[in-house]
Amino acid sequence: MTDVPAAIGPLRRRMIDDMSLRNLSPATQRSYLHAVTKFSRYFGRSPDRLGLEDVRAFQVYLVSQGISWPALNQTVCALRFFYGVTLDRAEIPERIVYARTPRKLPAILRMKSYASSRQCRR
Repeated sequence: MTDVPAAIGPLRRRMIDDMSLRNLSPATQRSYLHAVTKFSRYFGRSPDRLGLEDVRAFQVYLVSQGISWPALNQTVCALRFFYGVTLDRAEIPERIVYARTPRKLPAILRMKSYASSRQCRR
């Protein structure tokens, strides 16, 4: 992402540099920057001043807002990258948990389950 304005903060510049060094795609870089920005704005403070409990509170907030499981896990990836690579705080990323996608029955089993429950009522 070389077309980034020069008037950005040193922390954001460092994160962009870290992502570029690891050859993350431009879409991933935009997504990670958006997630960390959203996290920072939620608390109204710089993300380097926030800790694990803040990450957890942010995850709870996102779930309460109805965020999809893949979007939540993408945010988790962004925060793990930010704390683990950009801030070099190795103790935090390993404690940020991924969301488990709720398991659903395959469509054919749901239909059979529905049909059998209707037969039992007759």
